[in-house]
Amino acid sequence: MAEVEDKLKDYEIKREGDAEILMLKSNAVFFNPVQVHNRDMSIAVLRTFVAKRKEEHEALVNKRNKSHQTNKHGEASVQNGEDASTSQLDKMDVSEKDINQAEDEVDDASKEATKTPSWKVTRELKPPLVLEALAASGLRSLRYAREVDGLGKVVALDNDKASVEACKRNIKFNGASATSKVEAHLADARVYMLTHPKEFDVVDLDPYGSPSIFLDSAVQAVADGGLLMCTATDMAVLCGTNGEVCYSKYGSYPTKGKYCHEMALRILLASIESHANRYKRYIVPVLSVFMDFYVRVFVRVFTSASEIKNTPLKLSYIYQCVGCDSFHLQCLGRTVSKNNSVKHAPAIGPVVSQECSDCGKKFNVGGPIWSAPIHDQDWVVSTLTGVKSMKDRYPAYDKITSVLTTVSEELHDIPLFFSLHNIAGTVKCTSPSLVMFRSAVLNAGYRISSTHVNPLGVKSDAPWDVIWDIMRCWVKNHPIKEQPRDSPGTAILSKSPTLEANFSRAVAALSKAQAKKVKRFLPNPERHWGPKVRAGRKITSKHVSLLGPEAINGALNGAVSHEDGNGAAPDKPAPEPEGIKEDEPSTKRQKIIDDEQANEP
Repeated sequence: MAEVEDKLKDYEIKREGDAEILMLKSNAVFFNPVQVHNRDMSIAVLRTFVAKRKEEHEALVNKRNKSHQTNKHGEASVQNGEDASTSQLDKMDVSEKDINQAEDEVDDASKEATKTPSWKVTRELKPPLVLEALAASGLRSLRYAREVDGLGKVVALDNDKASVEACKRNIKFNGASATSKVEAHLADARVYMLTHPKEFDVVDLDPYGSPSIFLDSAVQAVADGGLLMCTATDMAVLCGTNGEVCYSKYGSYPTKGKYCHEMALRILLASIESHANRYKRYIVPVLSVFMDFYVRVFVRVFTSASEIKNTPLKLSYIYQCVGCDSFHLQCLGRTVSKNNSVKHAPAIGPVVSQECSDCGKKFNVGGPIWSAPIHDQDWVVSTLTGVKSMKDRYPAYDKITSVLTTVSEELHDIPLFFSLHNIAGTVKCTSPSLVMFRSAVLNAGYRISSTHVNPLGVKSDAPWDVIWDIMRCWVKNHPIKEQPRDSPGTAILSKSPTLEANFSRAVAALSKAQAKKVKRFLPNPERHWGPKVRAGRKITSKHVSLLGPEAINGALNGAVSHEDGNGAAPDKPAPEPEGIKEDEPSTKRQKIIDDEQANEP
């Protein structure tokens, strides 16, 4: 017993869902407890995928059976017509042949029992194979194997020897249910996926940073109709802080705006589609979410040389005004119908003039981004229903239900969104409440919804001249101070509104979730909720924003380890940074949530 305790003194047991792992107290193998949201969402979507896959297979079998029966009835009617024109003698001959045929069928009864007719031959639906390309501790693979019913083998890869050893150790630690399903390999994920084309029904990419170097091989490893799950945490790149880096990694140039996190999702989807098209494949997004500090997309991959011709119809460039909050999308392609045929052609543009028609400023150009829907509403509703039916199986139940609920209420065919506070800031006025603004848009005859990305984000099919007309009417009733003549707000307010806004309460101004008081935007469960230090890096005082002062002091004092994964020992403990208090109220995000709730009735 003492030997076992000595062996375990360097480890800490971490439990999440039905899985348990042994983690080294040093920072040798990466593990981030914050990603429980990511893992729970992935398990929820994976359960939906298993169910949908089975439904699609049954529908295909029924379709083939129905097609065969239709053909059989057609042949029988033709045969009956021929029999009607034959003589009585021919009928007698036929009856004798039928008798002989019946005898032959009796003789071959044993063969027929084991032989399936050719029209019934359908590929057996095997349990889906799962590949986790960057496994680290293997927690995600273990949770897939233990919590998702109907899965086949789960392959966990990593190119770090310590990670693979930890993964194998954790597989054994979880018993026979894990060892029978999960296997770990030391391999470069890119090479492994390239050498196993179309072999895996599910491929999971969750790298520390950008997934761009794995996308080309990942889209080749997914089977037809399979599911690719991909995370990107390099938000500074995707959101426009380093636009040139984003173009080099994803082939798209981001523009800065309040919609930047949704734009990150659409840039990632466009990049995956680009990689897939090179191999005559295309993607169908089923769920795309921004959570915590990363974006996560779930897409199905199919093969069709004809379908990839429609890719330009799903991509757009974006024109972002540098003065006001307005933006406009320019699709890359269009279709032309001629003589019952559809041909593809370049889009006609530009959609904007050199100067913004609202404020007179110039435009920045970004993209291309994915402008088609980023969710499948049927999948979202099915996933949300499944999560609610298995509430006790999800450690992060509250978070993922809040995200899925908000996603289910989004306008799925409207790309990007604008911020109500942002447009009010443009014209320097007090912001109307969300209910009043949504009522004005609905009363004008347009659709409007919230977005899961931002509590104050608004999606609408109303054109920008209608949006600004509503704000002009609002400013008439709520006068503002005189602004500089060259400001965008002054230019917008100098025009008379052509639409008289009606701010009276509309029936649909509140979504179903709002009406039922369902929580849609939750604060972080604890302080320092975010990305953690990469495995093997020396933990120093500069990581206080990630880990917190107590964790930093503990690590440097030896409570965690005197050595990190690189064998480097800290010289002395760092003092607790000034200005950080444990009881300090957190958060700008919490203030936004409070503002939103204050605006609701």
